[in-house]
Amino acid sequence: MGSTDTPDPGVPVTSDTAAPSATATTAGARAHARAQHGLTAAFMRHVPATGSPTAPDGIAAERLTWSETVAAGGYTTAVLQRGTRVRLTDVDGDACAHVLLHRADAPHERLNVADTVKVPWQAYLGTGHPLLSGFGRVLATIVADTSDAHDALTGTTTTAGNAARYGSGAPESASPAGRDLLLLGALKHGLGPRDLPPSVSFFQGVRVAADGTLTWRGSAGPARTVDLLLHVDAIVLLANTAHPLDPRTEFTCSPLRVHAWPAADELDALARGDLVGPLGPEHLQAIANTDADLTARGVL
Repeated sequence: MGSTDTPDPGVPVTSDTAAPSATATTAGARAHARAQHGLTAAFMRHVPATGSPTAPDGIAAERLTWSETVAAGGYTTAVLQRGTRVRLTDVDGDACAHVLLHRADAPHERLNVADTVKVPWQAYLGTGHPLLSGFGRVLATIVADTSDAHDALTGTTTTAGNAARYGSGAPESASPAGRDLLLLGALKHGLGPRDLPPSVSFFQGVRVAADGTLTWRGSAGPARTVDLLLHVDAIVLLANTAHPLDPRTEFTCSPLRVHAWPAADELDALARGDLVGPLGPEHLQAIANTDADLTARGVL
């Protein structure tokens, strides 16, 4: 028999014996929701961005157009103007930012990882590297990088892969798959599974051995940043979840910070070689292709 304080496990709990739910009334539900807000606010977008409590050093909060801390296993998305500078920050050293870019005015034009690696003759992402579409145009350029631990070869995690490793890969689980999170972001823009090509990831490095083996090298440590400068109006899709080659048996990820601000004047400085140094001829041609298309569309 159970005690007077604990129901007998053999006796069904009825409406007469069950404890009332704290959210059974409107007032209780409101109190619960407000209490939860205090717990989750650290991982919500700052609205307006100009009120950000996490503005980067040297950037006034009043300049920000996007400020957010993305939880481990979370995702986010935004539509940003050409000339926007986006800074990603690995706060604690275990973030992994899986990123996709689509043109906002023509979403069929999107990040093409194969060309991003092939055209500049460099498989490893870093300062000065263009992120290219399949149309020979540049969507963004990496203009600053204190991490040098990135990956343009592996893509993101899948539901099946995470289920095999961690027990689940569902978005609502404790180990969500990157592809599912990117899809949730894509749906907010009327896009679907067919619009999700392979992504690039920042803050978890991968290198290729002489025999072709992909080797996970992990993070460069906390407080590392990478900055992207957008050459087009872009839909940014971002998932913060474990890297597919991370060998740790436990799902491991930490918060990712995102900031964005206008920096259109840097586009001209980039092309002149004054921002990150002289660009390769392939990069300059991709910029010329982009600008020609924008001129034809009446944007420039």
